[in-house]
Amino acid sequence: MRLKSNSKRYKIKFSKKNNIEKKQNQIEKRYKVLVGLIFILLSVLLGYLFYVQIIKNSFFKDKVMLATIKVVEGDSAPRGRIYDRNGKLIVDNIAVKTITYKKDGLSTSEEISLAYKVASLIDVNYSKLSDDDLRSFWVKNNSVEASSFITDQEYTELDERKIDSDTIEKYKLERVPKEYLDNYKEIDREAAYIYKLMNTGYYYTDKIIKKDNVTDLEYAVIAENLENLPGFNIKLDWEREYLYGNTFKTILGTVSSSESGLPYELKGYYLNKGYSLNDRVGTSYLEYQYEDVLKGKKNKYQVINGKYVLLEEGSRGNDIKLTIDIDLQSEVEKILEEELLATKSEPNTKYYNKSFVIISDPNTGEILAMAGKQIVLSGDGYKFYDYTPGITTTPVVVGSVVKGASHIVGYNTGSLSIGEIRDDSCLKIAATPLKCSWKYLGVLDDISALQYSSNTYQYNTSINVAHGNYVYDGPLVIDTNAFNIYRDTFGQFGLGVSTGIDLPVESLGYKGDSELPGHLFDFSIGQYDTYTPIQLSQYINTIANGGKRVKPYLLKSVYSPTKDGLTNKISETEVTVLNTVQTEDKYLERVKLGFRRVLDSGTGYGYIDLAYKPAGKTGTSESFIDTDDDGVVDTETLTNTFVAYAPYDNPRVSFTVISPDIYYDVNGSTYQSNVNKRIVSRVSKKYFDFYK
Repeated sequence: MRLKSNSKRYKIKFSKKNNIEKKQNQIEKRYKVLVGLIFILLSVLLGYLFYVQIIKNSFFKDKVMLATIKVVEGDSAPRGRIYDRNGKLIVDNIAVKTITYKKDGLSTSEEISLAYKVASLIDVNYSKLSDDDLRSFWVKNNSVEASSFITDQEYTELDERKIDSDTIEKYKLERVPKEYLDNYKEIDREAAYIYKLMNTGYYYTDKIIKKDNVTDLEYAVIAENLENLPGFNIKLDWEREYLYGNTFKTILGTVSSSESGLPYELKGYYLNKGYSLNDRVGTSYLEYQYEDVLKGKKNKYQVINGKYVLLEEGSRGNDIKLTIDIDLQSEVEKILEEELLATKSEPNTKYYNKSFVIISDPNTGEILAMAGKQIVLSGDGYKFYDYTPGITTTPVVVGSVVKGASHIVGYNTGSLSIGEIRDDSCLKIAATPLKCSWKYLGVLDDISALQYSSNTYQYNTSINVAHGNYVYDGPLVIDTNAFNIYRDTFGQFGLGVSTGIDLPVESLGYKGDSELPGHLFDFSIGQYDTYTPIQLSQYINTIANGGKRVKPYLLKSVYSPTKDGLTNKISETEVTVLNTVQTEDKYLERVKLGFRRVLDSGTGYGYIDLAYKPAGKTGTSESFIDTDDDGVVDTETLTNTFVAYAPYDNPRVSFTVISPDIYYDVNGSTYQSNVNKRIVSRVSKKYFDFYK
């Protein structure tokens, strides 16, 4: 029994010894693995340090430099140039020598001293300096004496907060003796004006001290004395140069000045796009519309030890080519001015003062010329103003030119049949005046109704569209949904809807809210809703090209800036079809045939030379205007409108001409000027001379 017990103890001891040895072996293995991992990690770390500090030393050094050195942008870079469709330069940039000042932490007395120094070096026109400016300058320059103008009682009231410091400053200004100002010499006045400019505008922006007519000598003298003129600097700024003067200038748009930077009303818009407050930007029309294209790329600088080192060179903005033919545009504007002036000597034209012209490609929507001119009596003569923006913003009662669209309403709804015969007799609804054509035109079909511009033909169509039962001098009940049917179809042609033109402002016109039967009659002949000239242009283009409503546009293509002009095209505007008129081809062909008859033997005969195979429609509408600005319309006038395209078998051009208020009744006189016809004739001839 004792032997067995010893054997068991021996086995237990042996087993424990084996377990301890196993654990020691495992620990040694783990230690070796850990040492190996540490060695590998140290090797990787040392290798990476070698890579960073030796191999990529310059790369990461530059990174640190960029992260720690201030990077700033230069002044606004010159904008892209603007060309016409034929590659003729319309708008360029010219360098302008400029003297500027930027606040540099100087005291008032130091700034005044600087103003005198600069006044001795350059000439400035101080004609805009007011007496208040002079008083303010005197007070700042003579602060001790100015304080003596304030009584002890007033200082006591200031301490007691009965008056504020602004009131004290006001008293000082008011009490500067006039003889003190009279004693100011020219150098004092120049210094006062320079000081005013040094303190105008935002604190952080460059103040323009002199920009116009800086001489080479003045520029050089300031440059030589910059060390003694803290805050002052010289630079070459730029201004837009219009190579064709005022031709098309309004639509080309405007750019903010160096002094103003971002315009207040557009500040939020441009800041959200990443602009700086002192950036120069497009503020109207094409300059605004294509700001993202035309804006230049500014220089970027590193500020190292107070010095600017060029980091990235800027560039001029992209150039754009317009659809406009600037020579044709110039001729159209000249014709408008000549005809406006000539018409003012004709009777019954007292309220006629403007006309509009649009020349367009009906297949693409490209606008070759668009002009509006206004004539205003000024002194002993007349003065002309550009009214081209009115092409997109001035709604007009256009009259019978819309009868092509009215025919389509009739055809589509089964309210008018091809070749349908109707008598042109007047219509009479109970308790309303007679509704007639401009004269009795006899028996007409759908073609001759357009040819001679019958009103009653359209009235009868509108009755059918509205499911009315007409009885002479009886009441007429209609389905008022007819207004929606007409407006929907008219909108497919571009009337009463956005045309999509690439300009920032466009009016949709006025929609009448009455749904009386008589107003449906008026709607069908263009005497109710109003439309803009650009909408009318889109309307005739849609008829000309076979029913496609194309977007009108002014930007033809974009080019990257080069010294050699338009050589590197970036993009080109594509033709955009907004919709296709929902009708059958045979109906559009009937309208187009009717429009041919209008110009070859109807109301539009003689407007355009028949050699060019024109087709189109005339219109005369009644309007009411407010002649005494009391907010109440008081005088009836007549407006002439005209739309056409040519040649009728392969349309390449369209014309839209509108002359509002060409006639008003004076003592029963019926004379009406034919100014619209003259404008159409001259403008179309000029176009065909240009594009044979």
